[in-house]
Formats: sequence, C-alpha cells, structure tokens
Amino acid sequence: MDVFGRSTNGYNPVKHHDDYSDDSSGGGDDDDFVQQHLRNQRTQLQKQDEGLEMLAQSAQRLGQMSMGIHEELDIQNQMLDDMEHDLGEATSNLDRVTKRTRELIRKSGGMKNFMIILTLIGIVVVLVFLLIYF
Repeated sequence: MDVFGRSTNGYNPVKHHDDYSDDSSGGGDDDDFVQQHLRNQRTQLQKQDEGLEMLAQSAQRLGQMSMGIHEELDIQNQMLDDMEHDLGEATSNLDRVTKRTRELIRKSGGMKNFMIILTLIGIVVVLVFLLIYF
C-alpha cells in the first residue's frame, strides 16, 4: 500500500537507497557545504542590502527633485497669474483708448477729416524727405 491507501501490487515507485549511512565520517563535507551556503546567503543579502540602499538614495533624490519641480511650478503659476492680471489691465486700457479715439474721430468731423489729416501728414513727410536728400 502507498501513502494514500492504494495497493501497489508489490511495486514501490520510491527506490530506497541504503547508500546513506549515519556515520560521522562524511560530516566535515556537510559542514563545509553548510558554511559555504551560509556565506553565499550572507553575500547575497549584503548585495541586496547595497542594492536597496542605492534604491533608497535614488528615491530620496527623486523626492528632492520632485519637491524642486513643485516649488518651481508654484513660482511659475504665480507668475502666470500676475501676467494674466497685467494682460487684463492692458486690455482694459486699450479698450478705453480705442473708445476715446472713436469719440475723438466722431467729434472732429468723422472719418473724412481724419483721412484728410493723415494725407496731409503723409505729404509733409514726403516733402521733408525730398528737402533732406535733394
């Protein structure tokens, strides 16, 4: 019968080895093997500790870099808010100037008088140019 209570019909798949003995003559080799295995484990643990230390240092550097990036983003967000405020003021001032210019054009006789003034200014510029170079 096997471990599960089944009949094996005289066949035992597990071969028994009588080669192993309990005498202590081979114990030195076993101790050397165990000691070598322990040294290998200690070496692997030391390498893992070194790797983890490097990983911890890298994580710390990444944390510091992310804090620096966060601070820089805060500064740039404040700069963008200030620029948006200034742009709003400039747009408001430009709208006021445009409105005043339209009122001035309307009060001065409309677009016709404005075009006459621009034409006269252009003629004066051409005459000054001709006087200087000829």
